[in-house]
Amino acid sequence: MRSTQLAVDTSRAQVVDITDDVEDFVRDEGDGLLSILALHATAGLALMESGSGSEADLVAALERLLPRDDRYSHRHGSSGHGADHLVPALVSPSVTIPVVGGQLALGTWQRVVLVDLNPDNLRRRVRLDLLAG
Repeated sequence: MRSTQLAVDTSRAQVVDITDDVEDFVRDEGDGLLSILALHATAGLALMESGSGSEADLVAALERLLPRDDRYSHRHGSSGHGADHLVPALVSPSVTIPVVGGQLALGTWQRVVLVDLNPDNLRRRVRLDLLAG
């Protein structure tokens, strides 16, 4: 097994495309399974089209489902921070992707994105574990 961690800057976007970094990690590695894990209680990972406005649509949908106000029992941090702790229940903190010939076996337009609505943290860690076949 081969592993690494990515440091992801979330200061400018709530949905960050990390596909290029993930592809760099598996390049020339043959076949296997890649496990990707967001190492935070308030962030998740998704496979989706990016760069077409879908990121803003996802954030808007999550904000409708999880309003940022003081209705939550979990109340430390910025206003509505309790909502941030529910994000991983809706956007999984992990994904597994097949790797074939050193390339991610993604469908057309699929990209790997980190979803982080929490304004209190500007850097996130994502763990990559490749189990070679």
